[in-house]
Amino acid sequence: MAKRIQFARTGGPEVLEYVDVTPAEPGPGEVRVRNHAVGLNFIDIYFRTGLYPAPSLPSGLGTEGAGEIDAVGEGVTMFAPGDRVAYAQGPLGAYAEQHVLPAEKVVALPDAIDYETAAAAMLKGLTVQYLLRQTYRVKEGETILFHAAAGGVGSIACQWAKALGVKLIGTVGSPEKAELAKRNGAWATIDYTRENVVERVRELTGGEMVPVVYDSVGKDTWETSLDCLQKRGLMVSFGNASGPVEGVNIGILNQKGALFVTRPSLNGYADTRERFEAMAAELFEVIASGQVTIDVANRYPLRDAAKAQEALAGRQTTGSTVLLP
Repeated sequence: MAKRIQFARTGGPEVLEYVDVTPAEPGPGEVRVRNHAVGLNFIDIYFRTGLYPAPSLPSGLGTEGAGEIDAVGEGVTMFAPGDRVAYAQGPLGAYAEQHVLPAEKVVALPDAIDYETAAAAMLKGLTVQYLLRQTYRVKEGETILFHAAAGGVGSIACQWAKALGVKLIGTVGSPEKAELAKRNGAWATIDYTRENVVERVRELTGGEMVPVVYDSVGKDTWETSLDCLQKRGLMVSFGNASGPVEGVNIGILNQKGALFVTRPSLNGYADTRERFEAMAAELFEVIASGQVTIDVANRYPLRDAAKAQEALAGRQTTGSTVLLP
């Protein structure tokens, strides 16, 4: 038997159950990973609450982890038992001691990167990779706006942007988070609880505003983000921490300067094995080189997944959080 977190109905953290299960055997093209660490992400909360529907109930939870291959299915040749691996996509169920997923969704983990770092870095780090290197390919000397700069994704974005010579303005919710974002390489910070974000962006850019805004907050920051953009700027809405953006009249994009908007996701970018491996290789390179340090600031036993999600949803965390089976 093995332990996993599951939910039989959607709702608050109380719906999460810590149960015994018989580990599944990997089918053709699949591998089974014995998790050493599991990543915690906002998308997990979206599935738990029903914002994103699970394929069926009861359902496992989580898509990110790192560990060792302990079994391979028929036809799998790229991995063998004992291989160190990490993953960020695939079927729900990473909140578990063992997880079965397609081999094509797993990448080899370099020896220089430990399991906790990998579990904390895969989804968030690959997200930053596609945001800064693909959705809008930032250029040296540019100034950009990144919401939630002290969170898991934001902490990586601050460091990666600095390494690329980009001036990142990060929004934060407290002086402590502002200091953290600056330590991570943010060029400037804006405390949205005390300062007007649009006015501060205008001051910091000499009235030019920014060519791109990266927004994982959603509903609460939608209009603010649009108002921070230059004409023909790009609004990158990649999360719903405050709720989804709904009921938008797209004419507002014209009114505010012929703006562009996109709603990207990791699945939309790492959609082939070749792209997935290339993205992961670039992420592992910036981590191994020291340009990006993954701050695993919070660790919870797997059984306490509900407490971990409460802390994340309540914005009580900084950096990244991992669950330890």
